[in-house]
Amino acid sequence: MNYTDRVTRVEPSATLAVSSLAAELTAEGVDVVDLSVGEPDFETPEHIKAAGRDAITRGETHYSPSKGIPELREAIAEDLAAQGMPYGPENVMVTPGAKQALFEVVHTVVEDGDEVVLLDPAWVSYAAMAEIAGADLTRVDLRETDFQLEPALDALEAAVSSDTELLIVNSPNNPSGAVYSRAAMEGVRDLAVKYDITVIADEIYEQIRYAGEHVSLATLDGMGERTVTVNGFSKAYAMTGWRLGYFAAPEGLIEQAGKIQSHSVSSAATFVQHAGLQALEGPSEPTAEMVEAFEDRRDMLIEAFAEHGIDVPTPEGAFYMMLPVDDDDEAWCTAALEEAHVATVPGSAFGAPGYARLSYAADERRLREGVDRLAEAGFLD
Repeated sequence: MNYTDRVTRVEPSATLAVSSLAAELTAEGVDVVDLSVGEPDFETPEHIKAAGRDAITRGETHYSPSKGIPELREAIAEDLAAQGMPYGPENVMVTPGAKQALFEVVHTVVEDGDEVVLLDPAWVSYAAMAEIAGADLTRVDLRETDFQLEPALDALEAAVSSDTELLIVNSPNNPSGAVYSRAAMEGVRDLAVKYDITVIADEIYEQIRYAGEHVSLATLDGMGERTVTVNGFSKAYAMTGWRLGYFAAPEGLIEQAGKIQSHSVSSAATFVQHAGLQALEGPSEPTAEMVEAFEDRRDMLIEAFAEHGIDVPTPEGAFYMMLPVDDDDEAWCTAALEEAHVATVPGSAFGAPGYARLSYAADERRLREGVDRLAEAGFLD
């Protein structure tokens, strides 16, 4: 059987690959501290689960409109408009997960040979999606600026041009936890307008912040017509398994991307959309409590690594940190899993070799145990 070059040149998701290996070890009876997957360890809030159950009981188990049920699209548009973004329900597409939203947008705007610019470290699936679409990648390295974009705006300007079709910006950032400043976002705006670049603003972690101001690109002058805002329910509402996301964009892009959705996944699950509606309209306290717990865990880890003489850039959002390790970060992560039974993700998977990504979306006891295991096995020397 023959396979296309677009598929064979893409590596499997590094985060899922590590998680799979950790699961194999666990199945063999090994106690693995899994710090590889970005999944909150909190339960989906009860009012959201109840809304999903009620929707099933009411019979909301049939096809929904491909773009999403009207009530949810209206609620999303109202939420975005309250933040100053120029979107109405006609600008919203509900998707089965934010990853599907990203995939549809990339394949709507990118053709063979188009240039896509990534800010490294970048979430592993951006590059894969762009490569499957036939894009040529240009990457801007933010390691020397502690993963902040503002000091690297000159490097970004050197990377983009009128040939750039798409720029992907993720703040708060996975894997670094960096929150890009207003000046950084205004710099992105200036370049996008100058070179007429479409920008995906991946804001999946926008509610999970500990410091810094969240600036949505679509709120800046000149960006409403060239920004696609991607978000979802997995992280802020602990709804990873529900698979619910969305993107907001100019109406023409919604129409074109809708072709991909209608011919592939059709729509997000109907009863899940009703649960998402309750997530938006229900109490915000569960999210606030979760963010407070993540911040406590972050602080604990920074202090624990400092005790071993390791300075970790302080994440301002999301629930990840980049731990400086050996130059061969892949070998370090493999050995840490096999010898210390601690699962992390190599930074090279995100375009940032020399680091390992840790997720602190795990309870504090296991996080402390993970640090202790790494120290006892000599991985923090």
